[in-house]
Amino acid sequence: MVLFCARPLSTLSSALAAAADANRKAIQSVGKNDSTPLATVRNKLRAPRQKDPSESHAQVASQPLQPERNFEKASSFIRSAALQGADLAVLPEYHLTNWLPNDPKFLPLCDEWETYVKKYQALAKECNISIVPGTIVERHIVEKSEEDPEDKGHKLLNVAYFIDNTGEIVGKYIKKNLWGPERNHLTSSGRDTHEVFDTPIGRVGMLICWDLAFPEAFRELIYQGAKVIIIPTFWTLNDCSPEGLKLNPTAEATFLDSVLTARTFENTCGELLFQYIQLSARLINKAVIFANAGGPPGKGYAGLSQVTVPYIGPLARLGSCLEGMATSEPTSRVTIGITIIDMGT
Repeated sequence: MVLFCARPLSTLSSALAAAADANRKAIQSVGKNDSTPLATVRNKLRAPRQKDPSESHAQVASQPLQPERNFEKASSFIRSAALQGADLAVLPEYHLTNWLPNDPKFLPLCDEWETYVKKYQALAKECNISIVPGTIVERHIVEKSEEDPEDKGHKLLNVAYFIDNTGEIVGKYIKKNLWGPERNHLTSSGRDTHEVFDTPIGRVGMLICWDLAFPEAFRELIYQGAKVIIIPTFWTLNDCSPEGLKLNPTAEATFLDSVLTARTFENTCGELLFQYIQLSARLINKAVIFANAGGPPGKGYAGLSQVTVPYIGPLARLGSCLEGMATSEPTSRVTIGITIIDMGT
């Protein structure tokens, strides 16, 4: 799981160069040995805390087909983030169940979707924090077609919700672009347009996993005024073709790092963690939150949840698949404080 939180603080925009350099050095030192537990990294330029929107992220290994256990673990991280002043927590795709559609236990768990949406609503209100609970797979009963013998009489939707800090659902998104193995199980949102909605952190749009590969989706959201684009993801290293894996076993990681940075340039976004980045006198008030699933090493989990902005690159990045939490603290226009905590697996 991944939790994101960003805190705009009131400091001078002249801190940008020093902040970027400090963050880059911290990230480089963290990435030198992904097998080593990550230490806390905090920029000394950090300004006094104020009550402004903030974000934090954590990578947590989900247990397959154990939604209650995964909810409790997610709740623990969310409460911790809230105590640190976070205003938004974002979890990964399939965080409650993992993606095991052929397991006989999977479908019955999809019937419990409303229970967990309500639990996250209650948690958001309790902790006074907005939550995007990754995605939750929902089973909806539909009229069975007599003409189609393969009609199962239900449809599965992969849904992301934005729950504000009062516990209200202010937006939701059904996954549009399905990955190959999903197409036999999930129903796409089809030709529905991408929608933007107002939240406590500004105008938000949401995408899910493979949607990331389509720049048109970003453009549609930006055109509608999105300031933040949130992307819950379950992206593994094994998603690459056999041919690609032979050339580079970590090809998917290369793709993710590349495409996240590319999207920031294409749409002048701060990629992944939060709004309001000022380069010179130019205000770039857009961001993308990429929250990917983590898991044990050697199991194909990509992780790589990160904060990326144009011109600078990653400001905060969980550089391996290992479980952990990071907090990014943007100033009023500049990210100058980063905390990365590895919680182990």
